[in-house]
Amino acid sequence: MRKLSDALSQWAPERGAAREPIHLLEAAWPEIVGAQVAANSHPARIGEGTLVVTVRSSAWSHQLSFLSEHVLRALHARMPQAGVERLRLRVGRLTARPARAALPARPAPEGSRRPQERPEAATAGEALARFREGVEHRQRARRGLGWKECPTCGALVSDAGGGPCVTCRSAGVAERAAAAARTMFEAPWLGFAGTAALVDGLKQEEYERVRAALLARWWDVLARARSAKRLSRDGRERAIASSYVVLRSKIPPEEIVPATVRNVLGDELHELLYGNAERRAGER
Repeated sequence: MRKLSDALSQWAPERGAAREPIHLLEAAWPEIVGAQVAANSHPARIGEGTLVVTVRSSAWSHQLSFLSEHVLRALHARMPQAGVERLRLRVGRLTARPARAALPARPAPEGSRRPQERPEAATAGEALARFREGVEHRQRARRGLGWKECPTCGALVSDAGGGPCVTCRSAGVAERAAAAARTMFEAPWLGFAGTAALVDGLKQEEYERVRAALLARWWDVLARARSAKRLSRDGRERAIASSYVVLRSKIPPEEIVPATVRNVLGDELHELLYGNAERRAGER
């Protein structure tokens, strides 16, 4: 799953806003889950894509677990930069928190109405039922405004065209990059056309970006071995060097000669990788 640091790399809070995602989530929690649920639960921390929520009792934990999907969709819509992919509920004491400036309320979609104020819910089940009603009310209002479901996760998005949401698009890019990297290692001679035939949706610029990153990473491994003047016990540097030479030179494997390998890797690294094998071949 995608790291939180990557999800936040291009996001900057407004002047004076809280710097940590969990602080923003604390301020937005009543609006996301409703006042009654917020009074009996609290977002404790975010780590490795998991939001840990402290709840007042096991009854609240049980009830809130049924609404995990609704809560995640609300989080993705309001705070996609937080990178939350799952919830973990734990029963604990809800300590008093310092007051924080509330996030500005979102204006209600045109044509929608705010539900009338009602007395405080008497039970956890009633509070969560009201939360579910609120979610369904907002979804109906958004569908009325033309919002479409993300074809991957089902979240409602306002983007025209009905394509994937931002979170799913990012996940798709990461999956294509990983598949392209595996293909380039196993069959570096395929080039963009051959790789794209095996990796659905791969674009030329994505291929070139992954290729450049692979070459840099592989060269770092080879350069460390050259500096240490020894190979790893599993000899993985030879496999990396083989793919590196083909991917870097763009020459078909059947046309690569020893001189090509030496020119790409350099004399010192070539000797470390293949010197003994060449000397044994010459002695035969």
